[in-house]
Amino acid sequence: MSTITVTPSLVDTQRPRILGAISFCHCLNDMIQSMILAVYPLLKGNYGLSFGQIGLLTLTYQCTASLLQPMVGLYTDRRPLPYSLVAGMGFTLVGLLLLSQAGSFAVLLCAASLVGMGSSIFHPEASRVARMAAVGGKAGFAQSLFQVGGNAGSALGPLLAAAVIYPHGQSSVALFSAVALLAMGVMAYVGHWYARHPRQHKASQVLASRFSQRQIVLIMAVLLLLVFSKYFYMASLTSYYTFYLMAHFGLGIQTAQLYLFVFLFAVALGTILGGPLGDRIGRKRVIWFSILGAAPFSLLVPYANLAGTVVLTFLAGMILASAFSAIVVYAQELLPGRVGMVSGLIFGFAFGVGGVGAGLLGQLADHYGIETVYRLCAWLPVLGVCAVLLPDLRRSTAAP
Repeated sequence: MSTITVTPSLVDTQRPRILGAISFCHCLNDMIQSMILAVYPLLKGNYGLSFGQIGLLTLTYQCTASLLQPMVGLYTDRRPLPYSLVAGMGFTLVGLLLLSQAGSFAVLLCAASLVGMGSSIFHPEASRVARMAAVGGKAGFAQSLFQVGGNAGSALGPLLAAAVIYPHGQSSVALFSAVALLAMGVMAYVGHWYARHPRQHKASQVLASRFSQRQIVLIMAVLLLLVFSKYFYMASLTSYYTFYLMAHFGLGIQTAQLYLFVFLFAVALGTILGGPLGDRIGRKRVIWFSILGAAPFSLLVPYANLAGTVVLTFLAGMILASAFSAIVVYAQELLPGRVGMVSGLIFGFAFGVGGVGAGLLGQLADHYGIETVYRLCAWLPVLGVCAVLLPDLRRSTAAP
């Protein structure tokens, strides 16, 4: 039987580069996704879509991703697929080209589902690679760096939509196929590194959780409830923030897109802070603060003027975003032998909640107005109080 020998110094030298590469790929992947969300006003005008149909587009994309991610993660926990990252971006590439030439709402839905399939493959495997590439055991920092790449891409997407797609029309979406091809090239490099380091994957599977199956189910339920509160509220901002600003303050599309960029920048900033704080002070404390701490700001948003709305959504987005990296790493440490499955479950549930939220909020906006949606969603971060039910994993792992 042949064995693969890995030189530790080579692994340690390459890890920072791999972590940077996977974060960069996350940036490109999420930039494409957020760019699609940012062109909703253009699609709404081109096809005469209702808010409900806008929500259905997001629902199709995010539910496609959410249903497949845990299954992808579970499968690759047992049988690693190092080059699946390249294949996932291939689905996104086809979805982009289809979107640029779509002639009907049905074709738009097909394009959204293909982009969702790409995400379903990318996120669990890329999250695994980020954990494998963590230097000095700083899994929180590695996850934050990976996440901030995605959030930076999400912030860039609306700017690119305003600068390129709105002036040149829907067909210009095809230009971003070059971005997808670049990401595929970088992912091939990451996949080569991953393929040469199977022992790191296998080593993670020999670890077992210190909690009973019943305790794990209860803890995961609390984590998913917190993800629900975060992403349902975030859906109201990522999908409908521009519409809210346009309806409530009379802004133009491109000005509203700039304010969406400000909010998404806040999300990126919060993400990079959450992981290292979790490494230092404990993930439970970060999770507790980041969900409940956003409530005072979210509750004030529906009653603020334009300047106040921008400031309050900036603060709420930054605080809420600090939770996700801590939640992902907390779940990975809870089930250390199922990194892919847990990552896929958390990412997939987040995508699903965002999709369902976008669909329901679109229906509410059609019937009751976008302002009513923001008054209702403002209460969601209050669910962060449930974080008190989470055990302190640092204390648990220290126990005999």
